[in-house]
Amino acid sequence: MNKTASKEWLIISFHDLKSAEILYNANHYTDSIGSDLQQCIEKSMKAIIAYKNQKIPKTHDLYEIYSLIDELTFENNHIDLLYIATDYYKEERYPNPNYFLPTRKEIKKVLDFADSLLEKICAILKVDIDEIKK
Repeated sequence: MNKTASKEWLIISFHDLKSAEILYNANHYTDSIGSDLQQCIEKSMKAIIAYKNQKIPKTHDLYEIYSLIDELTFENNHIDLLYIATDYYKEERYPNPNYFLPTRKEIKKVLDFADSLLEKICAILKVDIDEIKK
């Protein structure tokens, strides 16, 4: 088990979450918030993989990452949020026909999910969340 590596993933995940929260509270652009949330969820789940000393997959597809983790089970509405948040990740940050601004209501759901997921993963890995928030 590699608690040090998992904590590193969780710390940068927390940074993404806090950035998303600050932008949300400032009524910033939801596409930027969504990008931070996608990264938070991705890094949170990859912390479990790092903890188990497994190879970190080179994917941003949140459902694909989730399918590699036995320690997590989500209800269907949370799985739907994985698909939604995956769409927030942009390989390119240039305008294209698929570029969109998520609604604030949708972003709030993903924000709440990301926050609870980070706490849940800290509990699974027995990592004190206050250590992550430094």
